[in-house]
Amino acid sequence: MAVHRKPRQRSLSGNTARTAATLALAGAATATAFEGTGNAEPQLTPAQVKAKVDQLYQEAEEATQKYDGAKEKADTAQRRLKSLQDETARAQAKFNSARDALGSIAAAQYRDGGIDPAWQLALSSDPDRYLDDAAFAERAGDRQAGAVARVRQQLREIEQLRGAAHVELTSLRSRQAELKREKAAVNGKLDEARQLLDRLSPQQRSAVTADDGTGRASRSAPDARAPLAAGSVAATDSRAAAAVAYAYSKLGSPYVWGATGPDAFDCSGLAQAAYRSAGVSIPRTTYAQIDAGRRVSRSELQPGDLVFFYSGISHVGIYIGNGQMIHAPNPSAPVRIAPIDEMPFAGATRVV
Repeated sequence: MAVHRKPRQRSLSGNTARTAATLALAGAATATAFEGTGNAEPQLTPAQVKAKVDQLYQEAEEATQKYDGAKEKADTAQRRLKSLQDETARAQAKFNSARDALGSIAAAQYRDGGIDPAWQLALSSDPDRYLDDAAFAERAGDRQAGAVARVRQQLREIEQLRGAAHVELTSLRSRQAELKREKAAVNGKLDEARQLLDRLSPQQRSAVTADDGTGRASRSAPDARAPLAAGSVAATDSRAAAAVAYAYSKLGSPYVWGATGPDAFDCSGLAQAAYRSAGVSIPRTTYAQIDAGRRVSRSELQPGDLVFFYSGISHVGIYIGNGQMIHAPNPSAPVRIAPIDEMPFAGATRVV
């Protein structure tokens, strides 16, 4: 019987092996090139970069307003909690005094040997005076017991309120932390947009991040607002005029999330600070500020009116006349003058 042997595989010669390796590397490089081409992000145009940055700033503004509102509520809850703690301490001090007084009465009775009142009356050399003293002690005891009962009830009520405040504060802090995470996510998108801006030429980047073109953003230019101020309609209310003057004085101040001055602002923080300087208190957030006065139409606008933008009421400026406002735009620009047409108009409020 013939023996069938398995054919022996021939090893690749040096030249053949090198050729195979070269082909393999070339194939891998080609595959990598195709893969890289398929996954590469498309190069955005300056217009697309601007649109993306604007969208991200708007999202960040919305998150900031929510954060500002949560912080305001948390601060209120903290003040309420502090007040409750002070009230509890005062009530505790009163309770301690009442308890000490009861202890003194109990100690006196113990020193007297706890003699039955009937025997004390029988053995007393002055029964009439004893009866008077006993009646006084009884009345004093009743008053003391009533005071202790009232303090105890007060303590229970305060503890309940303090517990409710703790729950409220915990909830608000949790919400605040959630909003901080949301802001962090938005800031991540902003970092991405800034990286895209860095890829543009200086001229393109300047065009994308330019203001309204008036050059009035800088506080260092003393004549920057003079032409507009000269032609503006004066505010009819002295407090509105004071708010506008404050806004002018803050031109060039940086935009900082959650800031209310005096050196940095977000949009609603600037509005609040301006009216605070005029002796008028308005809410912290744009959502509440729009209801802080009488709504006015766009055709009725006067200097000092608050003007709001976007469907979510996420941005606010202070109207100064001639279709212009002073506002804190976003982290890429300081407090500056801008036309109210540069954003979708959502409404206006006359505070005073």
